[in-house]
Amino acid sequence: MSKPWILGLTGGIGSGKSAAAQHFIDLGVHLVDADHAARWVVEPGRPALAKIAERFGDQILMADGSLNRAALRQQVFQDEALRRWLEGLLHPLIFQEINQHLARAESPYAILVSPLLIESGQHKMAQRVLVVDAPEQLQLERSMSRDGASEEQIRAILKAQSSREERLRHANDVLVNDRDLAWLHSEVERLHHFYLTLNGGQA
Repeated sequence: MSKPWILGLTGGIGSGKSAAAQHFIDLGVHLVDADHAARWVVEPGRPALAKIAERFGDQILMADGSLNRAALRQQVFQDEALRRWLEGLLHPLIFQEINQHLARAESPYAILVSPLLIESGQHKMAQRVLVVDAPEQLQLERSMSRDGASEEQIRAILKAQSSREERLRHANDVLVNDRDLAWLHSEVERLHHFYLTLNGGQA
C-alpha cells in the first residue's frame, strides 16, 4: 500500500476550518490537529515541560504539575528572546509529534489541520494545501457569536494570523465558506472525491 499523501488544511479564525476538518473525519480521512500536537508535547512527564519549568521557574506550573498556559503566554508575549527560545524548543517537537501521528494514517491521504500552517512552516510537511476562506465580516460575526469575544479581540487575532493574501498564495485549493453548513459539507465531499483521484497530492 502506498504511503498516504498529506493535505495541509488551514484558514483564519471564524472561516469554518474546524467544521470542514470534522467533515473530512466523518468521511474517513485520518486527521492530525497541530493544536493538539502542541498540547501533547508539553504534557506532564514530557521532556519539554521540564525544560520550560527549568527556564521559566515553577510558577508556570499548575498545582497538578501541568503547564499554566496563561502564565507562560504572559511571559513570552513580553519578551521576544523568551518567545524565540520557546519556539526553538517546541517547534521541532511539534513537527515530530505531527509526523508520528500522520504516519499512522491508513486513508489514501491524511490531513494536517493547523491555524498556523503557513506561519509555522508546517505547510512544508504537506504535498497540497487547502485554505478555507471567508469574507472578513463573516469571520468577525462567526467568531464573536461563537467565542463571545469582542470585535477588537477578534481583529487582534486576525492581525496575528498570516494575512489572507499570504495564505491564498500557498493554496492549491480554496474553499470559500460563505454559505450554510450543508453547502460546506457538499464542498468538502466534492474535494474529497477529487483528492481520492490524486497521486501524491498532485493533479
